[in-house]
Amino acid sequence: MKKMLLAAAAMSAALPAAAQTVAVTNARLVIGDGSAPVDGGTVVVRDGRVVAAGAGVAVPAGIPVVDAGGRWVTPGLFAGFSRVGIVEVDGVSETDDSAAAGSPFNAAIDVAPAANPKTSAVVLNRAEGITRAVVAPEARGSIFAGQGAVIDLGADMDAVTRPRAFQFMVYGEEGGRRAGGSRPAAIAMLRNILFEVRDYARAPAGFADRGKDALLTRADAQALVPVVTGQVPLLVHVERASDILVVLGLKRDVPALKLVLVGATEGWTVAQQIAAAKVPVLATALADLPASFEQLAATQSNIGRMQAAGVSVAIGMINDDEARQARLIKQYAGNLIALTKVPGATGLDWGRAFATISSGPAEALGMAGEFGSLRPGRRGDVVMWDGDPLEIGTAAVKVFIDGVEQPLETRQDQLRRRYFDPKEGALPKAYER
Repeated sequence: MKKMLLAAAAMSAALPAAAQTVAVTNARLVIGDGSAPVDGGTVVVRDGRVVAAGAGVAVPAGIPVVDAGGRWVTPGLFAGFSRVGIVEVDGVSETDDSAAAGSPFNAAIDVAPAANPKTSAVVLNRAEGITRAVVAPEARGSIFAGQGAVIDLGADMDAVTRPRAFQFMVYGEEGGRRAGGSRPAAIAMLRNILFEVRDYARAPAGFADRGKDALLTRADAQALVPVVTGQVPLLVHVERASDILVVLGLKRDVPALKLVLVGATEGWTVAQQIAAAKVPVLATALADLPASFEQLAATQSNIGRMQAAGVSVAIGMINDDEARQARLIKQYAGNLIALTKVPGATGLDWGRAFATISSGPAEALGMAGEFGSLRPGRRGDVVMWDGDPLEIGTAAVKVFIDGVEQPLETRQDQLRRRYFDPKEGALPKAYER
């Protein structure tokens, strides 16, 4: 009994203080786990967590009820790879906390303190049904970029859901550049770093920290210990098929590694090996033409073919305006459905396509017990739509995060209202005659 009370207290402490209770009824309900939508569905959220969802679910007495009127209701969308909340204006370095080229630290960099809930991209993407996002740093001085976070897009100042949720590194063309000019240099750097991390783990007090002249500072070594022990995932940006196989080989050197591939444009060509390694992928969904020499086998069928081979695949948006346009994941998931109707192409059915932007990213990061679906016990992130959420013209009608209904008005809405029918005297002086 004591253990149950402690567990309940821990669960309660993990939720925001404003977590609320609500039931949404009469919905075309999507659980988000790959299953098909069901009509006449109900989802019940109590104290910020889902307690029941499906057809025939009874609503407990006293709970506030929202009638969906037959509209689509889904879990909140989960942006599988982004930089939402840590970049405002690319050209203004003071507003861009995604990377630190002059820092002596790399793996130790933690993006959580930089997450800004007031960033315009947070408001915009929340209005489009995005409720959680994987936020990663960019690599500058090393192949290791630092520690990423999972954030919520709620209208409050407590954005960070889970700090230091993963470590991010780069390989392939970018990794070669960060290591000195080649892929072999990147592997040599990685192996040396892993050796130093093992030394640190064995005797932290005796670790020789050489500061900015070292490949690995004490803080970097400390940040990488949870990676080599398998406590946090290692997300690796990799595109070329041969590079993917090299990254998969890291598990031979460090068996405890929890690898997650990011990008993986040529993943379909080595899908059997990825599946055998049981490594999930946060794939770029719209890489249909080679953008570099490491993406020569680009095809929009990449995700469908990998999933057909048994790979666990979700959608990520690396190098795709991921600081602002996480909302495009809806369109990308919809494209996967359309591919099923294109001769010779491979796509996904509706339920599996939606899962690539809901439960898929959560599963890749080992967080499926908390986020990404409307299964009991998950966070109460719920979105009501005015149509099929994977159709490009559909808009979010209501968004709940931890059971709390969120404001959906954006600056674009305010500007439209102000200037659509301007009245004399209501404009700034610059617009008056």
